[in-house]
Amino acid sequence: MIFGFPLLSVAIWLPIFFGVLVLFTGHDRNAPLARMIALVGAVLGFLVTLPLYTGFDKMTSAMQFVELRDWIPHFNTHYHLGIDGISVLFILLNSFFTPLVVLAGWKVIEKRVAQYMAAFLIMSGIVNGVFAALDAMLFYVFWEAMLIPMFLIIGVWGGANRVYAAVKFFLYTLLGSLLMLVAFIYLYRESNGSFSILDYHALPLTLNAQILIFIAFFMAFAVKVPMFPVHTWLPDAHVEAPTGGSVVLAAIMLKVGAYGFLRFSMPIAPDASHELAWVMIALSLIAVVYIGLVALMQSDMKKLVAYSSISHMGFVTLGFFIFNAYGIEGGLLQMVSHGFVSGALFLGIGVMYDRVHSRQIADYGGVAHKMPVFAAFFVLFAMANSGLPGTSGFVGEFLVIMGAVKANFWYALLAATTLIFGAAYTLWMVKRVFFGVVSNDHVAHLSDITLREKLIFSVLALCVLGMGLYPLPFSEMMHASVNNLIVHLGSSKLL
Repeated sequence: MIFGFPLLSVAIWLPIFFGVLVLFTGHDRNAPLARMIALVGAVLGFLVTLPLYTGFDKMTSAMQFVELRDWIPHFNTHYHLGIDGISVLFILLNSFFTPLVVLAGWKVIEKRVAQYMAAFLIMSGIVNGVFAALDAMLFYVFWEAMLIPMFLIIGVWGGANRVYAAVKFFLYTLLGSLLMLVAFIYLYRESNGSFSILDYHALPLTLNAQILIFIAFFMAFAVKVPMFPVHTWLPDAHVEAPTGGSVVLAAIMLKVGAYGFLRFSMPIAPDASHELAWVMIALSLIAVVYIGLVALMQSDMKKLVAYSSISHMGFVTLGFFIFNAYGIEGGLLQMVSHGFVSGALFLGIGVMYDRVHSRQIADYGGVAHKMPVFAAFFVLFAMANSGLPGTSGFVGEFLVIMGAVKANFWYALLAATTLIFGAAYTLWMVKRVFFGVVSNDHVAHLSDITLREKLIFSVLALCVLGMGLYPLPFSEMMHASVNNLIVHLGSSKLL
């Protein structure tokens, strides 16, 4: 809290309140009012998170802005919130994208407008709750609740196979989460009736118990990342989701899985994390290399970027499980950068789809002749996706490779192939879509992006370039928390 003001509660419940308020606008004849209320709620939701950054003490690894109230006293369950250097940036990232998603759907969504806007606002508040929860049951409630709005976004406003994609997304994530609940119940018993996540970090568990807990958490978090081989739901979800759904899915929801490894798996089961690190590293490298090659084969732009996301998130989990500061901080920076870059790419693909109604690379060609401003933005984001120095995409990848070199040269060599494959599939798409001759009448009749779209892309371009040229405001937030985690893992010798 700042001066007794519960900032984290406001960050969670303000977007949810505005989401419910938007629902009361009702019929689509009130769509302009629904859009305006949603934009006001989204902007306010972002503004209230800014003091979390400006008031954050970078010198301590302790939880900050802590709120603690009784929730279900009979089970010793509390409404317990707090953030550290690992979680603060993701609350900001989530709240930052909510206004952009509202603006992106401003003209495109014409049916059930109020419900569409409400789903994103409610989900924004719930995801903030996931990153802020320090009580296991509170975390689990938020974790499961965030499935509902995304399920509806894909299932109601998605493409032709939206129901299949939505059900697949829901089942994959729900089934993995059930094992996490079993782990929480076991930890509750072992900690003499506590659901405090921080209490779990200090439990003296045997190696066998830690391995079982690690596996239970792995099933929940690996699906969300998503890691190979439980990644197959993501391309289907991206292809069928509306543009806003793809943006939030890539920029925000994939991050909660990786966050779970840092908040639960590694500190609660540190010995098991070391014991099973080879499995995590192997799966991460498969994602980086194999999924990068799969992305090269895609003819659908959304699928290409979806597979690119899986490959880049493999880089993140690799960074975490090499157990040094370069790797963990690089993974965290890669998560933030991937949010900016993947969100921008999906917004760009949405701009083209809204005009041409096709995501097939073969249906384009010469777009830069008709949309030069848009082409300049998209090429910048494509370069960032390829890891170009000077963009945000380079910072995290470079640090993870540096950390991998410290751990094992061959890990670094395989991880560095993402710079080759990433450039190959991204530049191949850009060449086919934007350059060459104008290929058909649909492209010939394209007009450049509107002022609203220029505003969205300009903000994202500033973030991508700003983070790439000056990453310190991002990296300095996490130093103390990452170092504390490394000491807890008993890995300070790798620094």
